[in-house]
Amino acid sequence: MRYEQIVFDWDGTLIDSAGAIVAAMQAACRDLGQPEPTRERASHVIGLGLRDALAIVAPDLPDSDYGRLVDRYRFHFLARDASLPLFGGVLEMLSDLEANGHLLAIATGKSHAGLQRALEQTGIKRHFVATRCADRCAPKPAPDMLNELMSELSGRPESTLMIGDTSHDLEMAANAGVPAVAVSYGAHPRDKLEPFSPMALVDRTEDLRQWLRANA
Repeated sequence: MRYEQIVFDWDGTLIDSAGAIVAAMQAACRDLGQPEPTRERASHVIGLGLRDALAIVAPDLPDSDYGRLVDRYRFHFLARDASLPLFGGVLEMLSDLEANGHLLAIATGKSHAGLQRALEQTGIKRHFVATRCADRCAPKPAPDMLNELMSELSGRPESTLMIGDTSHDLEMAANAGVPAVAVSYGAHPRDKLEPFSPMALVDRTEDLRQWLRANA
């Protein structure tokens, strides 16, 4: 076993939520009379902590109004949250890894409460031994999430693997000295992921599953 710990991003990596996040950001900006961000701009900030993300999509909003923007984003996202599906093959992939003895964890820009709700709704909480969220740790691309997970799981950078769909995931991994695999089916397209030279860049969850079988 090459990687004792495998850390997944959540949105856009395990669950098909990028479209719902973009739509919620756009709706929240409209609610506050802000220009609606393009899909590309809104997709780019997925994976960051929520306040950091909204500061980028609504740069002209007064600081005093960011709380209102967060509230409106959560309102619109929660209207879609319960119906968001896991990507096909995720359950089988996690079961494979768990059966092979890997310790599975999550590092996400979601809040702790939001992740716990999503894990319960999707029924996959039991697969993960540890999580780190942006409201309880320095957000991506800082290395803190991975560093804390490695400390908790007695892991080392060379025996830990990060899997994510954004440049923020890959930059976090690089900052922590952890190898990474990128998936192109989430928020960021291939051309945003390739400059970080991930160990692999896959287009489907089945491709990811096969790569992990051969290399993890």
